[in-house]
Amino acid sequence: MSFEAKKCGVQFSPPSIVLIYQHKDTKKLRKRVMPVRNFSRYSDCNRAAEGLKNNPRHRDYLESVSCRQLEKLLIILRDHMKGFSLEHSLALFQLDPEEDLNKLDDRELARKKEQMDQLFEKNRKHKDDPDFVYDVEKDFTKTSQEKCSWDEESDDGF
Repeated sequence: MSFEAKKCGVQFSPPSIVLIYQHKDTKKLRKRVMPVRNFSRYSDCNRAAEGLKNNPRHRDYLESVSCRQLEKLLIILRDHMKGFSLEHSLALFQLDPEEDLNKLDDRELARKKEQMDQLFEKNRKHKDDPDFVYDVEKDFTKTSQEKCSWDEESDDGF
């Protein structure tokens, strides 16, 4: 039996992962609700995602769903249990260029680095791309800068 996942989502009550999939032989769309058992606000989402993906009842259906996507859905579910809004949970997945990554713990830092790697691979130009240009040269012309008073005063022979 082969299935192709079309959409993934989360259901808050009862805590479940919802999968819209298509059976490859019959081409029918179906919905499968997979309850997340023994999941609390303190649960490890990575382990829960791996457990759900390796569960014999759900393994065939979740074959085309990445463990990372399941982990994101479980983080949203866990944040809902903690009382956070959906907007707050979704903001965690956005990359903020002003965020100080030195203040993050190892797990959060690894997650942010993985997001940056995915964004890089998505925007990367390959040799086979139609708009690929080898050895791009750009001329960065200097624009005229205004003179500041502190520039003139600090010219003590340096």
